[in-house]
Amino acid sequence: MTKADLVEEVTQLGDLTRRDGEVIVDTIFDSVIHALKTGDKIEIRGFGSFRIRQRKPRIGRNPKTGAKVEVPAKRVPYFKPSKELRDLVNPKAESPAPNPETHSA
Repeated sequence: MTKADLVEEVTQLGDLTRRDGEVIVDTIFDSVIHALKTGDKIEIRGFGSFRIRQRKPRIGRNPKTGAKVEVPAKRVPYFKPSKELRDLVNPKAESPAPNPETHSA
């Protein structure tokens, strides 16, 4: 799903113009980005949480030349899905019916 698809979904849910849908989606994204920039975490019940993780500096390799490269420390966004979201994405499979051909009589 693209951002344009998400705007379309929001627009269809209510009696909104496309511009209103864009403002809503942009406001949500901007709020998440601002919170992460300031070091806050975002928790959306039933969906998941966004946090910042600190990565230490390390020595990497240029894949093309094989030369060692210093990779500086950096902050990276991290998303952890909620249990509810994981369960919705991975529904519990019903136990399969026994196959009569596999049982010997």
